[in-house]
Amino acid sequence: MEASTQTPTGVERRPASVGRMFLDRVADTPDLEAYRFPRGDRWESVTWAQAADRVAELAAGLLTLGIGPQERVAIASGTRYEWVLADLAIMCAGAATTTVYPSTVSSEVAYILSDSGSRIVFAEDDEQIAKLREHRDELGDVCKVVTFDGTPDGDWVISLAELEDLGGQLLSERPDVVRERVEATAPDALATVIYTSGTTGAPKGVRLLHSAWTYEGWAVAEQGIVSPDDLQYFWLPMAHAFGKVLMCAQLAVGFATAIDGRIDRLVDNLAVVRPTIMGAAPRIFEKAHARILTMAAGEGGVKKKIFDWAFDVGRRVSRLRQDKKPVPPRLAMAHKVADRLVFTKIRERFGGRVRFFISGSAPLDPQIAEWFDAAGVLILEGYGLTETSAGTSINRPDNYRFGTIGEPLPGTEMRIADDGEILIKGPGVMSGYHHRETETAETLDADGWLHTGDIGEQDPDGLIRITDRKKDLFKTSGGKYIAPTAIEGRFKAICPYVSQFLVHGPGRNYCTALVTLDEETIVPWARDNGLEGRSYAEIVSSAEVRDLVQDYVDQLNAGLNRWETIKSFTILTRDLSIEDGELTPSLKVKRRVVEERNKDALDGMYSS
Repeated sequence: MEASTQTPTGVERRPASVGRMFLDRVADTPDLEAYRFPRGDRWESVTWAQAADRVAELAAGLLTLGIGPQERVAIASGTRYEWVLADLAIMCAGAATTTVYPSTVSSEVAYILSDSGSRIVFAEDDEQIAKLREHRDELGDVCKVVTFDGTPDGDWVISLAELEDLGGQLLSERPDVVRERVEATAPDALATVIYTSGTTGAPKGVRLLHSAWTYEGWAVAEQGIVSPDDLQYFWLPMAHAFGKVLMCAQLAVGFATAIDGRIDRLVDNLAVVRPTIMGAAPRIFEKAHARILTMAAGEGGVKKKIFDWAFDVGRRVSRLRQDKKPVPPRLAMAHKVADRLVFTKIRERFGGRVRFFISGSAPLDPQIAEWFDAAGVLILEGYGLTETSAGTSINRPDNYRFGTIGEPLPGTEMRIADDGEILIKGPGVMSGYHHRETETAETLDADGWLHTGDIGEQDPDGLIRITDRKKDLFKTSGGKYIAPTAIEGRFKAICPYVSQFLVHGPGRNYCTALVTLDEETIVPWARDNGLEGRSYAEIVSSAEVRDLVQDYVDQLNAGLNRWETIKSFTILTRDLSIEDGELTPSLKVKRRVVEERNKDALDGMYSS
């Protein structure tokens, strides 16, 4: 079954490399704001020309250290301005970036650096340096570590300023050395090796070429949905392919980006920066949705009635917009009142100027997307894998349907195989897995189609809806197939207290679930319901909370097929975390890890 295919155009207008794309942007708009970042208690801004000066010195510094074309340089850091500088310097030096999440454990860091053959590592701080020292004997190719905030040792570890000084010396002798390296970098040169965090198994290095990233930047620009006047807020992990897409889109379009990867600063920063666009993972919207609902419930009385009335009005308007139908005058008038009384306050939580969010990395429940749209906060869901440079398809502001992944980007083809798997072909598809020829052949077929592992279906208009991961689908002992992700998304849409909801049941005679609760919402609920003074573990273990969750499970079951219903559940006494290896850095649940660690609890729900 074929999905819509966008014809590639404008290939000749795409820069040959990411470095070339950056230099073109600097030449076109040297004096416009490029980046904004926190410095102490204030925000500092730099122009494209100012950023280019630092990038040139860093790139020249890498050349001084002997980095050759397509050799790997790793970045082990959280999202910050220096991450962008380092990546652009690597691109301009003609090398390739290996990305490392700062939460990655030291043994896995060593594996990634060794497998990729990385020769230099940008390390954020002493914590990241310590991971490298712990496994230094395994990092034979790493000749130098450059730290943003860590402690240099005068030998193996140098500061960012020291690297810039080395570059400055080379540029004084050979002013064109960086530009020459940029000009020598071809579209088919390796640009990045991104290791899939993976919900199972060892990470695989995805090899992505310069042509993939210049395509992503060009394709986003071609949509016309962002402009040079936009201001992006960027907090996503830059080690993730989604982050690289947004970086390349900025180079192609020229809008400014405010950068701060500290999630605990997100709400405060949005109020100060007041962005117009932002990318995010679904968990951010789920938490915001839950927080707003519980705050409204806590106010009660007339305010809660107004809140509920406003969202009833907002949903009706949203559904008419989605169907491209006019809003009747009486409903439009009610919507203006609802907007003034309720929705403007919600939008102010995001700075008050957001035109739309882009949601990626995991499915967003359509009920949550519609709830935000009712409040005038549009979330455009996109789709892609690390193996497709993240950006494959996206909904548009003038053509969106919640629960679908939108239309493919220009030049990308998508189709659904006979078994329901989504296949992708296009300029963003990887060249292969690093040192993994067998896995590459299993994922990329002879005709160039990438087998995504996602199961999807087409609606009557040709838009694709993801139903689940192929490997996550399971069959009960009664022979019924279950798509757990869809059920999990539904529960998160109706229960404002849930953090994670993992459906289980392969080979069993019914479905069960492991549940974790969000501390920010369940603790205030407990305080208002006679459980004040108890610890989080005591709260979630209480009979009162179990009854609360049971009510929401009953609501969920009312909308499911009989064989899908959740017959029993266990509330875990702590939430899942990246640090404990239960979530990927992009906040996906590592299903097999969680199931194995809670095997006794799962077995116990089937023992009676």
